[in-house]
Amino acid sequence: MFRGVTRLTLDSKGRLAIPSKSRDVLAAQAGGRLWATAASRSCILLYPEPEWLVIEERVNSLPSTNPQVEALQDLLIGNARELELDSAGRILVPPELREFVGLAKDVSLVGRGKKFTLWDSEKWKARMDEAISWQQGGLGPQFDISL
Repeated sequence: MFRGVTRLTLDSKGRLAIPSKSRDVLAAQAGGRLWATAASRSCILLYPEPEWLVIEERVNSLPSTNPQVEALQDLLIGNARELELDSAGRILVPPELREFVGLAKDVSLVGRGKKFTLWDSEKWKARMDEAISWQQGGLGPQFDISL
């Protein structure tokens, strides 16, 4: 399981050093192989390969005769890129995905259980400000949790 936020810096080639604890898990779970894609213009999704294969199968099994499903397939599968940890524990974040979500040099790697999200650090800060305002306003009775 991946948890927590790590502020990192992309190098001049767009490489990202994965934190050692997560790198060890990725090596054990996925042989150091990940898949990157986008689900919006906000962030990049990073899946260990075994998790990605499940998502890909689910998305591809949806009826592509539905225009919304076809758009989802284009977004998730069409943007998917295979990545591999190099000997220094880095991944090369594809330039197309960096441009699509607007990643700059300073990024935030967010553990989300079975996957990571990769955000431009300014977008991540805005996202957290938004989350705080939602939490203060309450999530509604269907999400009745006390923190």
